[in-house]
Amino acid sequence: MKRICIIGGCWHVGIPLGLAFASKGLDVTLVDVNQNAVDNINRAHLPFKENGAAALLKAHVGKNLRATRDAETVKKQDVVVFVTGTPVDEHLNPKIHDVVKVLNAYLPYLNKRQLIVLRSTIFPGVSRIVEEMLKKRLGAANLSFCPERIVQGKGIDEIFNLPQLVSGVNKKAENAAAALFSAIAPKIIRIKPEEAELAKLMTNAWRYLEFAIANQFYMMVEKQGLDFYRILEAMKEDYPRAKHFAGAGLAAGPCLFKDTMQLSAFHNNEFFLGHSAMLVNEGLPNFLVSQLEEKMGGSLKGKKIGVMGLAFKADNDDVRESLSFKVKKLLEMKMAEVLVTDEFVPNTLPLKKFLKEADGIILGVPHSAYRKLKIKKPFVDCWGCWRQK
Repeated sequence: MKRICIIGGCWHVGIPLGLAFASKGLDVTLVDVNQNAVDNINRAHLPFKENGAAALLKAHVGKNLRATRDAETVKKQDVVVFVTGTPVDEHLNPKIHDVVKVLNAYLPYLNKRQLIVLRSTIFPGVSRIVEEMLKKRLGAANLSFCPERIVQGKGIDEIFNLPQLVSGVNKKAENAAAALFSAIAPKIIRIKPEEAELAKLMTNAWRYLEFAIANQFYMMVEKQGLDFYRILEAMKEDYPRAKHFAGAGLAAGPCLFKDTMQLSAFHNNEFFLGHSAMLVNEGLPNFLVSQLEEKMGGSLKGKKIGVMGLAFKADNDDVRESLSFKVKKLLEMKMAEVLVTDEFVPNTLPLKKFLKEADGIILGVPHSAYRKLKIKKPFVDCWGCWRQK
């Protein structure tokens, strides 16, 4: 049985991957510095919403899957997967040091027979930096970059059903990674490390641009008092070239904005489409607040304004980089009393109490439970869930 450990494995990227490998009979250890996260896994408690993950965790924990803080366990593994990605700093520059720091911490436990896999999004060129670190320490680098491309909340399904990009700094590493991921992926696509790094960033940037186009059109149309979704439906009806056109919405989360800015940094900050997309998507909350302000007589001061949904995407519990919080701050700047509700986020108002108390509402994210509500107070819904057809 092949032994795999996933460094930083007790969160959104590591858990679905670990469960996928465990379900195919591999021996999986999730290594994490967070004791609470480790304890959650070993108690078969899933710390976030992920379709299909809870059943797999219950089936494999304590058998061929476990979590630990003990770095020594890394020495015993055949494969070591790092899921530390490259964040951006307050100036939107890639923080490559974060990846290097984690790798340095585990270098004493690695050996040259192991396959080392980088899994999370990394800045172009980081694979080669890590390759040099491994060569200097171990005398060889059996390194591959195999980016995750899953949608959060559906990671298990997508790992098993989407092609896996596989790259290696040499043929040995590439072949080993291809063999490893063939156990869980239906198709392996081989490319070079630099190509894989860019493919991940370009995929997320493209999605961010798609949302920006829709959001720009939404603001353009709604500002003229017209119905964006009526126009969108007419555009898409029986017209194949428009069928994938995105609707408007708060484009947020831990990846799309960050990866667009990484791609810009890679291109010497000359990714002008990416910068424009940022201005549009980050500007939408201001537009939504202005819409509600106009509907409520020109002022929100002293009024109870509700933000419905705090997660960054529908039917999910992850609030990282959610633009609903930006909406909340903007409302506070308008001196409104802000109410928040989200069925997946603790310490928010129950929906019934929220609906009773709010004078006006902005739909932050369209959870399934919100989509068929009949709102009888002034509201703003850029998602098109509550519109009168």
